[in-house]
Amino acid sequence: MKTYPRVTLEQWRVFQAIIDKGGYAQAAQYLHRSQSAISYAMSRLQQQLGIALLKVEGRKALLTEQGQILLERSRLLTDEAVEIENFAYHLSQGREAEIKLVVDAAFPKDLLMSALSKFANQSQGTRVQLREVVLSGASDALLSDETDIVIGVQAPSGFLSDPLYEVELIAVAHTNHALHKLKHKITSADLSKHMHVVIQDSGEKEKMDIGWLSSQDRWTVSSIDSALSAIEHGLGYGWLPRYRVSEQLKQGSLKALLLEQGASYKAFLFISFAHPQNIGPATRELATIIKDVVKKNI
Repeated sequence: MKTYPRVTLEQWRVFQAIIDKGGYAQAAQYLHRSQSAISYAMSRLQQQLGIALLKVEGRKALLTEQGQILLERSRLLTDEAVEIENFAYHLSQGREAEIKLVVDAAFPKDLLMSALSKFANQSQGTRVQLREVVLSGASDALLSDETDIVIGVQAPSGFLSDPLYEVELIAVAHTNHALHKLKHKITSADLSKHMHVVIQDSGEKEKMDIGWLSSQDRWTVSSIDSALSAIEHGLGYGWLPRYRVSEQLKQGSLKALLLEQGASYKAFLFISFAHPQNIGPATRELATIIKDVVKKNI
């Protein structure tokens, strides 16, 4: 059987005011109530809880040990109530309760998290639901109406996009891989003799093939991190974002492949709104923050 609280938020507020303002009289003045009303509310609170929260010494009301514990817990309760009311206000002003953000895995995590941290500081209660995709997964999210903002390789027709970030992908393999031992620039025929680590397109509708994918021998993984791990363990070669392998290249665990052609290629990531005619204020704020963070870091 569901139970309901016997103590009201107003009673907790009276309790907090007595402590914060230094006594019953001060709390009464602060809350614009009579001192007798404050005394009654506090007496009723302690009676309902069955615990002494205050002890009076002279003219001062001091916390008991139990009172100190419940005071801190009560602040969490009243703070949450204020947040709920503020959130309801922002909803009444047309602010979204949640933003669905779909991001291609090639977009740098540090830029994304920096933008989300900035947004969190001014979100006013708006939540963000983040989903990571690969290649055409971004377009699928737009076409399926499963998102509010998309950062992806391209947007399908009918959606307006702004260029956001240029990713350079380079062919790499473990430093001891056999391809590095060849005495000539690596050809497609050379690549075909070795295992290719491929990041699988997460989309379903119109899958995209980016990179050299003609090898019959391939390991298919679902993320950049998995591809990097496989290549670092010598399982094959593959194209990975330069920013993601920069440390490995410096440390010497990976080396860029000296290909005759296609050693690197660049792909632009675009930012798109799923509902350009009906963009909420929080959605617009988040998109602006993402753009600003990218602009300051390129």
